[in-house]
Amino acid sequence: MADNVSTETAEAPLAESAILDSRWSAAARALRGRLYLMTLVLMGLLVVIGTAAGIHAKYIGSLHAYGVSREIPWGILISTYVFFVVTSTGLCLVSSIGHVFGVRDMAPIARRSVFLAVATIAAGFYVIFFEIENPFRMAVYNVISPNLTSNIWWMGSLYGAYMVFMSIEFVLLVRKKYELATILGFLGVISGVAAHSNLGAVFGMLDGREFWYGPFMPIYFITSAMMSGAAAIILFTWIASKMSGKPMDEPMKRALEITTRLGVLLIAVILFFTVWKFVIGFAGGEAKVLALDSLLTGPYSFNFWILEIGVGIVIPLLLYIKSRGRNLNLMALASAMMILGIFFMRYDLVLVGQVVPVQHGMQVTDYQGLLSYSPSPHEILVVLGGIGLVGFTFLLGEKIFSGHKSEAH
Repeated sequence: MADNVSTETAEAPLAESAILDSRWSAAARALRGRLYLMTLVLMGLLVVIGTAAGIHAKYIGSLHAYGVSREIPWGILISTYVFFVVTSTGLCLVSSIGHVFGVRDMAPIARRSVFLAVATIAAGFYVIFFEIENPFRMAVYNVISPNLTSNIWWMGSLYGAYMVFMSIEFVLLVRKKYELATILGFLGVISGVAAHSNLGAVFGMLDGREFWYGPFMPIYFITSAMMSGAAAIILFTWIASKMSGKPMDEPMKRALEITTRLGVLLIAVILFFTVWKFVIGFAGGEAKVLALDSLLTGPYSFNFWILEIGVGIVIPLLLYIKSRGRNLNLMALASAMMILGIFFMRYDLVLVGQVVPVQHGMQVTDYQGLLSYSPSPHEILVVLGGIGLVGFTFLLGEKIFSGHKSEAH
């Protein structure tokens, strides 16, 4: 009798604890559900507002709505397009390590990487749609009147093929047709690298813009693409884990650990490129030296030293090393900072290449100093619309595809 009483007395606190844990778990799930819905609505609103701003810009004319000019024709919409397509290519390359080239430890991140690659290339097309004055005419003439000597024509055509390949690859991964998915993934890698190198050539073959000109650009674009892709998959996988409320399994942790090590290597390579860009650049012409000075001590110095180097490279490198690929919170923080820094890296790349007037050195008094540019409200809203499209697509995809659960293949 006494034993029964003592047993019941011991079990009572355990039962109460279990009930309390269950209530806390239910409350946490409800909170995550509300946060998810609020974030989804916010991302959707950004897309709607950005689309409205882009349509209004087309109605009143881009020269009136955007901050670009005849002297600086490429603004933040071009740099954001570059940012999104570079990230997409990087995600494609990172995903291919696992399911295309057979590194099994990287297979768990393949599906989410491919999905995000499609989402980010779609965001890139979204932004460039509102940047081009007549995108429908461009699409038609791209087919019926191709210019095979144009890097821009090749870039657009190859990115179109890339998006098709990656979309089909994702469908095949979802349907567990892994052999066909591997073939499509390989085609995606080929078309993505080709498109991306052509994007670099669009800048690198403009001999009238000394800051961009040279064979450096296509190689730099491919390397920085992988750095962007590594950061993106780490950050979005961490967000997905927090959304689900479930601990990350060991294969996924192992995949992110390898991705972090890859990120450290790529940051070091980009630092190498950056140093030599300045060393070689200061041996170039006066226009290139002026452009580099605008980064080091001029109007873009804050972007360069604080956002590019500090937030985008040095701090993420230290956090990645400190995390040892196991501290997911540090890895996510480093990745978020890197993505922010890379955004401004693209912005500076596009703008600094144009701030030195092409008439510099011709003794044209109207164009002696550096040109200036500021994004207009329309441009900023379109950029936010592109970011919202990626966020909305990612959140929706996590629910529809159950967190992109991976299987061995």
